[in-house]
Amino acid sequence: MKFNFPVFIIDEDYRSENNSGVGIRALASAIEKEGMEVIGVTNYGDLSSFVQQQSRAGGFIVSVDDEEFIATENGEEPKVLVQLDAFVREIRRRNADIPVFLYGETRTSRHIPNTILKELHGFIHLHEDTPEFVARYIVREINTYLDKLPPPFFRALTQYAYDGSYSWHCPGHSGGVAFLKSPVGRMFHQFFGENMLRADVCNAVEELGQLLDHRGPVVESEVNAARIFQCDTVYFVTNGTSTSNKIVWHSAVAPGDVVVVDRNCHKSVLHAITMTGAIPVFLTPTRNHYGIIGPIPENEFTWESIEKKIKNHPFANKVKGKPRILTITQSTYDGIIYNVEKIKEKLDGKIHNLHFDEAWLPHAAFHPYYKDMHAIGEGRPRTKESLVFSTQSTHKLLAGLSQASQILVQNSEKEILDRDIFNEAFLMHTSTSPQYAIIASCDIAAAMMEAPGGTALVEESILEALDFRRAMRKVEREWGGGWWFKVWGPETLAEEGIGAREDWFLDPGAAWHGFEGVAPGFNMLDPIKGTIITPGLRLDGTFDEWGIPAMVVTHYLAEHGIVVEKTGLYSFFIMFTIGITKGRWNTLVTELQQFKEAFDHNRPLWRAMPQFASKYPQYSRMGIKDLCFDIHSVYRARNIAQLTTEMYTSPMEAVMPPAEAFALMAHRKTERLPIDAVEGRVTAVLLTPYPPGIPLLIPGERINTTILEYLKFVRDFNDRFPGFQNEFHGLVEEPNERGTFDYFVDCVPQK
Repeated sequence: MKFNFPVFIIDEDYRSENNSGVGIRALASAIEKEGMEVIGVTNYGDLSSFVQQQSRAGGFIVSVDDEEFIATENGEEPKVLVQLDAFVREIRRRNADIPVFLYGETRTSRHIPNTILKELHGFIHLHEDTPEFVARYIVREINTYLDKLPPPFFRALTQYAYDGSYSWHCPGHSGGVAFLKSPVGRMFHQFFGENMLRADVCNAVEELGQLLDHRGPVVESEVNAARIFQCDTVYFVTNGTSTSNKIVWHSAVAPGDVVVVDRNCHKSVLHAITMTGAIPVFLTPTRNHYGIIGPIPENEFTWESIEKKIKNHPFANKVKGKPRILTITQSTYDGIIYNVEKIKEKLDGKIHNLHFDEAWLPHAAFHPYYKDMHAIGEGRPRTKESLVFSTQSTHKLLAGLSQASQILVQNSEKEILDRDIFNEAFLMHTSTSPQYAIIASCDIAAAMMEAPGGTALVEESILEALDFRRAMRKVEREWGGGWWFKVWGPETLAEEGIGAREDWFLDPGAAWHGFEGVAPGFNMLDPIKGTIITPGLRLDGTFDEWGIPAMVVTHYLAEHGIVVEKTGLYSFFIMFTIGITKGRWNTLVTELQQFKEAFDHNRPLWRAMPQFASKYPQYSRMGIKDLCFDIHSVYRARNIAQLTTEMYTSPMEAVMPPAEAFALMAHRKTERLPIDAVEGRVTAVLLTPYPPGIPLLIPGERINTTILEYLKFVRDFNDRFPGFQNEFHGLVEEPNERGTFDYFVDCVPQK
């Protein structure tokens, strides 16, 4: 398949009628006759912006004219060499292979510093060869570069889709042809395009290999990804890290096994507990009153502490042998990460498998800012006994399509992963009809992180995140005494650049994070995760006289084209992935200023949020400040910040193993009780409030007084503020005669 990567020519004479201009345009014309597009520019412009073109360029031709080599009066290096050196260094920081050529009249390599020369693909001299010959040489070098770009599976898939083979296999749309037989199908075809549909193929296509048994181009790409991510084995997964977690668990855990689990885990891990019949022993994370879930204290990772938890557990204390797996959320939703090497050091050999759910951290292996703060990668020493797993969502922070995920494995000195046994678990959870575009995106996401490009991409994310924080602080300074939003994070922020990573550690004496029991050097906030704090709630859990609940802000932002990742009580969360640009975050800053204007002037909702007001006309004449104050008064009266903190940190009583409780539901032997009647009862379902989307109770645990109070709050709040309802997965909603809902929980029958 032919891809379009133009040649960029940088020459101040590109549009001039002098000898140099005529010569360079002749070369450009010859290159175009070879079938390659040429883009000519007359100066470097903004160097950093211009270097970004390396991602869409096939190569660069940079002119060095004789007069540009005249030294300055004070003997400094000619300006052209300074610019050229900066340009080449910036290009190579991102791309080690793209062809760069110099083009000149009489100057030769003896006039160019070796720091520049060693990065070039050639030095072209005007009129020494015909433009046609030089063009063929340049195009050959560029094609060689482009031919090496595609990783194995993506290469095979594009070749197959472009080959024009007739499809006699599923899927039934047969390369998109079926869609063309229907008007609505033709709309679908036009929207997604020919290539995507031709590449949507069946596992019967032998030349593309097999995901299920890891052969052909698929395994070549997994091996390539393992090389890039510096691990022993990589498995691509096409239905998300929820599935990756379940694969890891089913490969290692059997009914009745004791497992050690972060209470702040993704619900897929809790599903895995239920599916495998494991007995969970939980490590409890800290939490601040902003609603941000913090780290598990370091002392909970000691074997003595875990052993004590097992002995005090009503079911785990009956099981002999080591726990089968430890699962830790590495990074939390809000960006708290652990020093993994310290965890390995404490628990290597004590637990069979160490599993780090790095769904939100696949970028960390590619930048020294995260040294020791990720599970697997270059320089990570092997454990002596325990296998190490990392499950990563390449679609969250890297450039994978939705559901693109991968499992990284690092063998220990003692044990090597049995791939055949592991693949049985892989087969259990993987579709026999995987989406090949997702596999290709796993392949591409890994290839994009190849050094030096991966490091440059991660560094850009960090820099953009820090520039956003600086911009928010600048607005606050310039606003004077007025209120403004804060970005949660350390008080110290470098004026420019990345600054010291130590500033981002959760030190015990630092007041900004609000977590108790943290240990020096054990936890860090990932700078690319941004939690924006709205006025009204203090870090100690007390409420101000007035406030702006975050859900009003995020509803406003959504109506103005900005959708955030997560909304809490007085905070919302954004991520600076490798796809975030200056334009995006500057637009966010602008829209937040517009919200402030609307709030300060108490603009009616029909003006500030017309779509929302149209859908919920009961608010249309209400001012946006009035709405904020109404919701704030409810939060304040119910002391909701303190309640949610206690809800997550209160002791949870395990009454029966999760699998047994869920089995009662599968056999329809549960009782569906109104929430007023559930205190002291045992839940048969996973109860997960949003925000923050972290499971509160798992099947088999008792509903305590604090949790009941929160359930009643959800009911009352949802009745009073339609359009701002709190989600609560596991609660059953049934409409009532008042036009609202009654809420129920499926519970274990009482004996």
